[in-house]
Amino acid sequence: MQRYFITLSYDGSKYHGWQIQPNGSSVQETLEKAISVLLREPIAIIGAGRTDAGVHARMMVAHFDFTGSVDCHQMVYRLNRLLPHDISVSKIEPVTNDLHARFSASRRTYHYYLHTQKNIYQRQYSCYMSYALDFDLMNEAAQYLIGTKDFKCFCKAGADVKTTICELTEARWVPIRAELSMPLSSKEQPTDWCFIISANRFLRNMVRAVVGTLVDVGRGKLSLEAFKAIVDGGTRSDAGESMPGNALFLWEVIY
Repeated sequence: MQRYFITLSYDGSKYHGWQIQPNGSSVQETLEKAISVLLREPIAIIGAGRTDAGVHARMMVAHFDFTGSVDCHQMVYRLNRLLPHDISVSKIEPVTNDLHARFSASRRTYHYYLHTQKNIYQRQYSCYMSYALDFDLMNEAAQYLIGTKDFKCFCKAGADVKTTICELTEARWVPIRAELSMPLSSKEQPTDWCFIISANRFLRNMVRAVVGTLVDVGRGKLSLEAFKAIVDGGTRSDAGESMPGNALFLWEVIY
């Protein structure tokens, strides 16, 4: 039995998330069906994470086991011909059987996109904020997230997890220039922003809950001290609302 890692990207707009769902299409199910057709036997795949409905992935890693040999280069070509236009496989490679797509990952990075000036070309992949945000204050709050902490306040209620402790290594807002935005002059303020967050693991709905709480800080609805108190001992009901999934991307998985 040989284990293979498969690296792919997808536009999650039309899917009910990565994981197989009883009443909706998923990326995992779509990929499993395609691989099973090509290898002519039922194939189960396990992903590095479980992105929610509407969430995208610039880089997702999954693994599958197969008794026969696989021509990886040819398999990539044939899979991409079979898969829908919103899923793309970039690489398949054999790995040792002790490597696991989910449990062997040492770091995952997500990006969340916001724009503060209405732009019809960004509505599918960025979240429009119609009010001013203090990104300096939001960055100050984000820095408090760094380290190994209990993040139960950002975990979706009822999530089946053994621990809510995660180690965050990066959390920051950076200004960006969207492809279709006009160039900024020296006097203009950025209207497009990306929140970059990296950790060894993430809880269900965690990134969108973190962003929603930071937005409350940026709007002046939540003080920096109140934000820290929520992180230190708050519950999910104390934190901000979960932001829309269409602006969230699983950006990188490191092993």
